[in-house]
Amino acid sequence: MTWLDKLPGGERQKIRERFRMSPAAYEKMRENVKGPEDLEREQAWNESMAQLKFTLETEPEAKAALTEQIVSDIESGGLESVIENTDLPQEVIDNLREGEFEVTIDTPHEDAHDQIILVPEGNVNEKIPISFSLSETYVSQLGEN
Repeated sequence: MTWLDKLPGGERQKIRERFRMSPAAYEKMRENVKGPEDLEREQAWNESMAQLKFTLETEPEAKAALTEQIVSDIESGGLESVIENTDLPQEVIDNLREGEFEVTIDTPHEDAHDQIILVPEGNVNEKIPISFSLSETYVSQLGEN
């Protein structure tokens, strides 16, 4: 017998109603539930990003190679082809075009997955994520090496 069973019937009904979800709230909750395929993809992505982060921290030549690759992609395709958001201060854009940035693995905001992030020199508060397709390309290239 639980504490709920000891309450009068009217009180039990009120408590049950309070915990019952509306159809819209239930639908929203169901959208957030991930299936096994989504979890496998997310786990594989997290593993590859963890491996890349470890590689960048322990092998300076890999970090330099990734930085050079990003700089050459910026020169060939423009800044818009590399980063997601080009609405940045001119000083930051100049630093990125000149290759004055640090490459790290981090989340651009709290509810996002790990990505390759560019941090302009002198402005460590600015986290600029590169486009997701380029992140996948760089991860696969460094994974092959």
